[in-house]
Amino acid sequence: MSANTLSPQVCPLLQLMIDHSLNNNTKANIVLVCIHGIVSCLGILENALIIWVVGFRLQRRTVTSVWVLNLAISDFLTTLTLPLFTYYLSSNHSWELGQPLCKIQASIFFLNMFVSAFLLAAISLDRCLLVAKPVWCHNYRSVIGAWKVCILGWLWAIINTFPYFLFRSVTQKNDKRKLCYHNFAMYVNSPDTLERHCRIRQEATAFSKTFLTFLIPLVVIAGSYIQIAVTLRRRRLANMFLKAFGSAFVLCWSPYHIFCIIEVIAEYRRDKSDFVQVGLPLATTFAFLNPVLNPILYAFSCPNFCIRIRQSLGAVFDGLVEEGGGILLVPGKTVGRNRGSSGKHFKVINIIFVNDYNLYLQHGAG
Repeated sequence: MSANTLSPQVCPLLQLMIDHSLNNNTKANIVLVCIHGIVSCLGILENALIIWVVGFRLQRRTVTSVWVLNLAISDFLTTLTLPLFTYYLSSNHSWELGQPLCKIQASIFFLNMFVSAFLLAAISLDRCLLVAKPVWCHNYRSVIGAWKVCILGWLWAIINTFPYFLFRSVTQKNDKRKLCYHNFAMYVNSPDTLERHCRIRQEATAFSKTFLTFLIPLVVIAGSYIQIAVTLRRRRLANMFLKAFGSAFVLCWSPYHIFCIIEVIAEYRRDKSDFVQVGLPLATTFAFLNPVLNPILYAFSCPNFCIRIRQSLGAVFDGLVEEGGGILLVPGKTVGRNRGSSGKHFKVINIIFVNDYNLYLQHGAG
């Protein structure tokens, strides 16, 4: 059912977007379309390759392979929608694909936002626990447990994505172009409460996704990495890959969330509206780069990448998800616990050897 059937009015912010006319720059638009076309093809191939290798070619399943597989599935779904966004750009910034695809494309984008943030935070906590609580991880960390966490993350993401699916709509602008965007005036019956409902819904969605998919995961990721560095006392080694992963997350998503907050401010300061109209699509483009960059980071987190890639792609990803190498940088194998004959509690002594990024823990009797 269309937005016009449910509510003949639109929110003030959406009205500004309806009235806004783009500055047509044909050359710049062609360049942007070409970039999106290349990025979309690259992202689809990269993530499909990871799903095929990690999901079907690995001989043994590890906790890390579960994290990587679920993140790759989320990224793959997002990159599948990139051609739709590219077509929107090539159609002179007009959505000509209908309302169902408008809702689907937006929902997958936000689903990836929530899933990837959740999984990155889970991966960071997993790394931190492996360093800080190796014995606990040896006893309780399992592939089944990782799958349960991933399923919980997907359910959490679907619930948080539902409002964006509900309010997404195609609206025709004054310049005859079609806009695929949130219409928070939907399902509002009273014109007297329209502006209040629009403001509450706009602010709730903007601040919730900023906190849940950016600020809170960023705190978890940063805190985990700092704990790893302090525990290992080898900051450069422990954070080499982790800094790259965290930096990609911040660089790709921070512009989008900043412009979402500015968009809320534009309801009170209309002079910011034009700035949002231009900046938000560019920020969304940066966000789309994250699913394309993730597979590159996965591959280069594998030790001796250049050597292994000449051997086989399977060897690269097998090295990636080994419990003692690559993305982990901490051990997944531990020597069995020993107790003294006196029955005293044993003391865990972490003796760290760095050899091709494999760290081994040796437990001695106390």
